[in-house]
Parts: sequence; C-alpha cells; structure tokens
Amino acid sequence: MKILSNGLMIEVDDQGRRDAPVVLLVMGLGMQLTGWPEELVQLLLDHGFRVVRFDNRDAGLSDGFGHAGVPNIALNALRHLVRLPVRAPYALKDMAADAVGVLDALGIARAHVVGASLGGMISQHVAATHAHRVASLGLIMTTSGSRRLPGPTLQARRALLSQPANRDPETLVSHAISVFTAIGSPAYKPAPADLRRRIEASVARASRPAGSARQLLAIAADGDRTPLLARIQAPTQVIHGVQDPLVPVTSGRDLVARIAGARGDFIEGMGHDLPQALLGRIAQGIADNARRAI
Repeated sequence: MKILSNGLMIEVDDQGRRDAPVVLLVMGLGMQLTGWPEELVQLLLDHGFRVVRFDNRDAGLSDGFGHAGVPNIALNALRHLVRLPVRAPYALKDMAADAVGVLDALGIARAHVVGASLGGMISQHVAATHAHRVASLGLIMTTSGSRRLPGPTLQARRALLSQPANRDPETLVSHAISVFTAIGSPAYKPAPADLRRRIEASVARASRPAGSARQLLAIAADGDRTPLLARIQAPTQVIHGVQDPLVPVTSGRDLVARIAGARGDFIEGMGHDLPQALLGRIAQGIADNARRAI
C-alpha cells in the first residue's frame, strides 16, 4: 500500500498484530522493501513483533526523483575522493524524515528501528534526531561514514559503481547477480537458482538504476556521521559480517565503540548480504536488543 510520508508517496508493507511492538525495517542502496527476506519478516512476527517495511524514496514503488536527472557517478566519485563537496538532490536526513513519516502515517509512536547498509545510515539519523521515536536500534553492515575507516575492496567498489549496459530485463538480472556475487557472504553463498529467482522477482517489481545513483550521491554528500553517534540513546545492536568487502567490519566495530552501550555481533563468513542461514541469528539479535528498551 502507498502512504503519504514527508510529502512523498511511499510504498509500505505492514504485517502483524496492530497492538504488537513495531520493528521498522529500513533497506539499503537501491534495494526494495523485498530486500528484507520474507523469512526474516516471519521470524520477527514469530517473536511477537509487527513488522513494517517500506521502499525508500527513489527505489521500488515509492516516488522517484527522475526530474533531478542521472548523476555522473565517476565525476562525483572523484570529487568525493579529493574532498570536494558532492551535491545531491536530497539528503540522508530527508530519507530519515521519510522513515519517521511512515511511522506518523501508520499512527506508530515508537518503533524498534533496524537499518541495513544505507538503511543503517538513515537509521543513525533517525535515532539521533528523533530519539523519542526509537525504542531500540539495529545497525546491520553499515558505517558512520568517517574517512578514517577503511573503504571497500577494489572488487567491491567496482561492483558498486558499475552500471548495467542497458535496461533489458535479462541484462539487469545478470548485472545484479554479478554485484551480489562480488559483495556476498563467502561462507553462505546462495544456490545460483535461488539467487536468480530472487533477483528476477526484484527486477520484475521495479528497477531504478538512476535512483540508486542518486541515493549514492546522498551517501557521499552526508559525510561523517560520527558526531551523531554520541546523540544516540536507544539500546543498539550492531550486526556485521567479518568478511564484508563493501563495508569492512572495522566500521561495525567503530559503531560499537562510539555508541553508548552498543553491543556487537560480528559474524564469521558473512559478507554484505542477508544470508538465509543467518536469518534466525539476525532475528534473535533484533529481538534480544528490543528487550533492552525501556
């Protein structure tokens, strides 16, 4: 269903009892709400939560920013590298306002906010600037954005910045498979047929490469969120793969060190994805952290 949030029409999936505590799931770069596996949603429902997922702006079925044009990623990557300002059509704080707007539209006063990758960056803004709305915070495979932290491996960086050759569905599917293979978990590789099936379903639902590029600009423009971390009051669980090639595990350890009372679960063999075999562990971590909330 679509709801009006922060002036945009945002696609939302809302499951579970209306009177149950809410987990708000915030997905990563270019990903749709379906990037949160249905199996994980069911596990959270089994833990007694109401689960709300949504498509970020410029992704999935939510409003896009096509009027802002297609950014020159190579040029902006160079500007970021030499520390020149990167201008984006919107900011991560705007995407955080979208997330809070989803809660407003659904009449939810407080939620356990869980973000993956870009979603974790957005969630840092939500927890720091809307503390009264966040009962607990889950940060999965994400970073503060500090330049003192190590960046992606060369292979992961190339995968992130690569673009499909055309908009033919099979080209889009093949491109996504190559990206997920480059950044995924070395110890928890999905069966090729399962990976293809999930990606084909995602491409059939929506494909927004230009939206992903604009979201990437928003990340670059946001800079270092370290000052925000001291303002986070919610009980925080950091979940991070030790073999993450896109956001190295040092970033997860840094979040634990800089957020008061944060706990970390650093998983051997996990890369930058949500492997089927780890969904139970991830759901349990979210549930255990939620119990720390006052």
